[in-house]
Amino acid sequence: MNPFSSGTRLRDMIRAIRACKTAAEERAVVRKECASIRSDISENDKDYRHRNLAKLMFIHILGYPTHFGQMECLKLIASPGFPEKRIGYLGLMLLLDERQEVLMLVTNSIKQDLNHTNQYIVGLALCALGNICSTEMARDLAPEVERLLQFRDPNIRKKAALCTIRIIRKVPELAEIFINHAAALLKEKHHGVLLSGVQLCTDMCKVSPDSLQHFRNKCVNGLVKVLKDLANSSYAPEYDVSGITDPFLQIRVLKLLHVLGEGDADTSDAINDILAQVATKTESNKNAGNAILYECVSTIFSVEDNGGLHVLAVNILGRFLSSRDNNIRYVALNMLTKAISLDGQAVQRHRATILECVKDSDASIRKRALELAYLLVNESNVKAMTKELIDYLQVSDSEFKSDLTAKVCSIVEKYSPEKKWYIDQMVKILSEAGSYVTDDVWHALIIVITNASDLHGYSVRALYKAAQAAGEQDTLVRVAVWCIGEYGDMLVNNAGMLDLEDPVTVTESDAVDAVEAALKHHSSDVTTQAMCLIALLKLSSRCPSCAKRINDTIRLQKKSFVLELQQRALEFYSIIAKHEKLRSPLVERMPVLDEAACSGRRAGSFPAAVSTSKGALPKLPNGVEKPTSPPLVDLLDLDSDVNPVASSSGPDFLQDLLGLDLSATPGSNHVQKSGTDALLDLLSVGNPPPTAQSSSSILDILSLDGDNKGSVGAVDKLPSHAPAMSSVMGSSVVDLLGGGFEPSQSLPEKNGTLHPSIVAFESSSLKLTFSFSKDAQNPATTLIEAVFFNKSTEIYSKFVFQAAVPKFLQLHLDPASGSSLPANGAGSITQKLRVSNSQHGKKSLIMRIRINYEVNGKTALEEGQVNNFPRDL
Repeated sequence: MNPFSSGTRLRDMIRAIRACKTAAEERAVVRKECASIRSDISENDKDYRHRNLAKLMFIHILGYPTHFGQMECLKLIASPGFPEKRIGYLGLMLLLDERQEVLMLVTNSIKQDLNHTNQYIVGLALCALGNICSTEMARDLAPEVERLLQFRDPNIRKKAALCTIRIIRKVPELAEIFINHAAALLKEKHHGVLLSGVQLCTDMCKVSPDSLQHFRNKCVNGLVKVLKDLANSSYAPEYDVSGITDPFLQIRVLKLLHVLGEGDADTSDAINDILAQVATKTESNKNAGNAILYECVSTIFSVEDNGGLHVLAVNILGRFLSSRDNNIRYVALNMLTKAISLDGQAVQRHRATILECVKDSDASIRKRALELAYLLVNESNVKAMTKELIDYLQVSDSEFKSDLTAKVCSIVEKYSPEKKWYIDQMVKILSEAGSYVTDDVWHALIIVITNASDLHGYSVRALYKAAQAAGEQDTLVRVAVWCIGEYGDMLVNNAGMLDLEDPVTVTESDAVDAVEAALKHHSSDVTTQAMCLIALLKLSSRCPSCAKRINDTIRLQKKSFVLELQQRALEFYSIIAKHEKLRSPLVERMPVLDEAACSGRRAGSFPAAVSTSKGALPKLPNGVEKPTSPPLVDLLDLDSDVNPVASSSGPDFLQDLLGLDLSATPGSNHVQKSGTDALLDLLSVGNPPPTAQSSSSILDILSLDGDNKGSVGAVDKLPSHAPAMSSVMGSSVVDLLGGGFEPSQSLPEKNGTLHPSIVAFESSSLKLTFSFSKDAQNPATTLIEAVFFNKSTEIYSKFVFQAAVPKFLQLHLDPASGSSLPANGAGSITQKLRVSNSQHGKKSLIMRIRINYEVNGKTALEEGQVNNFPRDL
């Protein structure tokens, strides 16, 4: 016999395929077999149609295309015999899915089989319908399935119930016609029918509010009775699993009670007793029992508040944490994370066990336990919790140390009872895991130290000792070097000693040794080296006896291949060697930094637009008036909080440092410039001088037309793709560019028409607004400013905004202003978009958006479509 003829049995084909030694041989066998089957299909061979379809199903399982055999399924389904229908329906479920158009042809055959006198053929049709039912088929065949829910045979009723689940998922509005039949299934004695009926009711409650209310009114007592019978029944071998009676049915009933009791006080009261009974009587030393207890705990947390049941549920989860099975511990940690908002006091009693889970060898257990421990911290237990976590930080592995460090830093910053404790804990963290501390954390530590004037001496001594013991930690060295440079005299003189503090003997030479050691041992870290050079400059004034030694050390850096270090070394060397009178005022202590502003920037909030009002100047903590700064100063973070105090008896020290001669020239008015202005001049921009001559020169620097056409003409020559600016900001921008406008004069109308802002997207947790502006010279281009607000109580991190537009639009997205979105609308993230419409005036803008972010360690995704753009954009 030809091994590839239509008479070849299925087992022979399988044997031939398994005998192949290479993939090429297998493809050859499959190709010849498919050719033979195609030949039989073209000849309309009825004798071997069922055998050919069986072969096609096996070939399909191997991953080869079998679409050419789909019509053979329909022919077998239309056959009168049960064997042919069985193969046909099996092929239908395997080779086709609900997206296939050919499926429409089989609807009539399924309808006929649902009304067949042979119950086995009815069962085949129900199985197929439950697996591949489409929306159209659900609408057409729902009456037949409804009738079969009352069929005399329990197996047909069970299959009809499962088929109904598929129908209501496809067409939720059809749930109404099944309400009474589904409620009747809950009274069934047959185990399979009851199990499928409970699942059907659960799905109906999720898609139909009417069904949910009906089952609450009619079925709760019956379900309580079923669950009570299962919990109190004796040994039943038919449905017993490890000594637990019918755990599958118990879990299904608990899931249904979960849905029914959520948000309904009456239902919750009716099921409280049975939940307590199941929670206390179910054995927890077997996996089936643990599954029931887990579902019972989930149901307890979902129903209306009951303090006693909550404590019982948390205690069950506490027992889970003591299990040796990592899976059980993991689900317990997950559930406790949800439970902490319901009964935090009960969860606090298991704090010690949770902290032990943080030290577990399993990475997923450690991570989940750390998240839960973070939620457990409050003002009363912060010291104990922090001590435990920092102690474990010493021995934790490197993969976990990053997450652990981030959480501990967040705990210390959020719940710190006093600044001394905060400084102590941060020094410990920097000593143990300084390499894993992010920049914003040690920046915040420096700001806290500057604000704690009574702890300056204590801080510098603590950091000096820590750096001597753990000098390999980059971040620790940076903070220590900064403090030694700033408060080195207090370190040497033991100034600001606290009552319980032991004195430390440190000479001026020792302080310089510490900075030089950091400069030598961290040669690959440019940031640390730059901070060391600044510290040495400051120490040259605070430790005069070491000035020559410091200058020699700085001179060595003049040959550095790093331009930043080379420039600093050249400037600092010149200051020490040639400008001794300027050195002391130049390196005076930093003024107190604004702690609240730093916290706002870390949380993701940004300052509003620069105001052009002439109101009173704010006062700095040291009493120095803060001069008005142009917008670029704020952009570069160069506010006068960090500027040295200007001297009234000579040129600005920063001007002298930068080598800029800003003295008055003959025949011109003398204009005094601040250090910030000097830096802006270095960047080729500056504040608007009063003379037209200097205005023209600045325009020349900016490569603008510097003739006497006036500032308006210069602004007109800016690139057309520059971002549109509001009239309120016009004065500041023109001043920044060196124009000659008075503060009260506004820019000419060059930005086109303004459009009202819209709410582009809003959900329960997020709000997005769009503001629009146009360039009058290019009306097809729209500039959009997107502003995101967080409406929830959790901070969103790793925030990413994506957008897509049709082909007639071109979209360009600028980088977002941040990646962290503060909670409760406390701040926002802004992002600029530029959209060019090739069909301007014919088609309106439309945009699909996608927003990704992380909240509590979980990734969230929100999508939507913006259709409410103004029509004239």
